[in-house]
Amino acid sequence: MAAHRKSAHRKPKQRFFTGSAARSAAALALAGAATATAATGSAQAEPHLTAAQVRSKVDQLYRDAEAATERYNGAKEKAGDAARSVDALRDEAARRTDLLNESRHALGSLAAAQYRSGGLDPALQLLLTSDPDQYLERSSYVEMAGDRQAGAISGIRRQITGIDQVRARAEDEAAVLAAREAELARHKKKITSSLADARELLHTLTAAERADYEDANGATGGTGGTSGAPGPVAAPNSRAAQAVAFAYGALGKPYVWGATGPSAYDCSGLTQAAWQAAGVSLPRTTYTQINAGQRVSRSQLAPGDLVFFYSGISHVGLYIGDGKMIHAPRPGAPIRIAPIDEMPFAGATRVA
Repeated sequence: MAAHRKSAHRKPKQRFFTGSAARSAAALALAGAATATAATGSAQAEPHLTAAQVRSKVDQLYRDAEAATERYNGAKEKAGDAARSVDALRDEAARRTDLLNESRHALGSLAAAQYRSGGLDPALQLLLTSDPDQYLERSSYVEMAGDRQAGAISGIRRQITGIDQVRARAEDEAAVLAAREAELARHKKKITSSLADARELLHTLTAAERADYEDANGATGGTGGTSGAPGPVAAPNSRAAQAVAFAYGALGKPYVWGATGPSAYDCSGLTQAAWQAAGVSLPRTTYTQINAGQRVSRSQLAPGDLVFFYSGISHVGLYIGDGKMIHAPRPGAPIRIAPIDEMPFAGATRVA
């Protein structure tokens, strides 16, 4: 990252106020301080919020955290791809370097042999040999060796160029990886910040109000429930039925952002795992899963379909019929059955 140089500025001359000007400046300073305190404060800085307003803000914070979770999941997937690419390129560079060293060793041996046998002038060697025919035959081999040496040198040069190219590609991929990791860190910070703010706001409610909120949002296994054995599933096919059966088996397990099982899931992690159990590979995020099959309308929904919510496609559940889905709601709320109309419907996809 390029360094930024700060240009030097002259320190402005201080102005001193007296009389009414001084009183006005003091009043403005006090007002500014109060505004700054209100802006930097958190839940405690907003004691005027009603319980309903707190619940609304907490809901929004959880949605923000989930949207950031899906972006985190996508960045993590891309970071994994970049890391694997870097590893593969570095392995290739190492293999090519080993081959280059072997070629250099072979060339060195050939050059040493020629040096040892090339101490006499060729004409003098012909005069001194007891078998001129044998010498002429050997001389042809020497010429061939010279051609082979020239070819070896050319080959080594090509190898060096190839290694340089592979290393350059590895450096490019390493830069991509660093950018992905920085993106991961940003999304993680957003997630943890939103969740911390949500917890802080919830603690401004009374114990009874918090209990009502948690019960209404399924944190205690309320609406929809977290238990129940799957009955006969009228799914479009056996794979959809398998995905639904898996989702039933996950009821009650906790939501953990970024988790893909088997002990915890986030929303897209659950749907991915459910369809993986049916032998179908889904992409990792909500905004890629929605394009992983055939779009269907709300009136055409069948068990096993993926149902998506909010304008940013930030939440997904697995439809089980009768207007209900199984989904991983949010941190603190376990995987549960819920009506699909409890959130703004954004679309649905039939995987298989």
